[in-house]
Amino acid sequence: MNAQNFINALPFAKALDMRLDSIGKGRAEISMTWDARFVGDPATGVIHGGAVSALMDTCGGVAVLSYPGATTTATIDLRIDYMRAAKPGARIVARAECYHVTRNVAFMRATAHDGGDTPVATATGAFTFAAKDQSA
Repeated sequence: MNAQNFINALPFAKALDMRLDSIGKGRAEISMTWDARFVGDPATGVIHGGAVSALMDTCGGVAVLSYPGATTTATIDLRIDYMRAAKPGARIVARAECYHVTRNVAFMRATAHDGGDTPVATATGAFTFAAKDQSA
């Protein structure tokens, strides 16, 4: 499954209007637009952390799928540190990279930005993946 098909197959990614902006060997960038349906604090218009979490998790999975030979993936562990609230109305961009890959597990780190100097959030995670049989 290629990365764009992976995103298209996830109903929540479609609902969050996630867009695959770039992809490379073990790297991905996905963004989502601000949407009032996902506001966590109506008084401020700040997007709920769960939407940011979903964006970062999806971006990590796509980074794993972009690694040569990977065909499927699933999150084993994901840690997200929220640095600050995202600016209301701003597009949020997540960037993820696989920094270590074993036979069946990829370790990734990611950041989410909204155009400010400080990230909205950072994440680290481990993803299991299946690879094409190279012996065939």
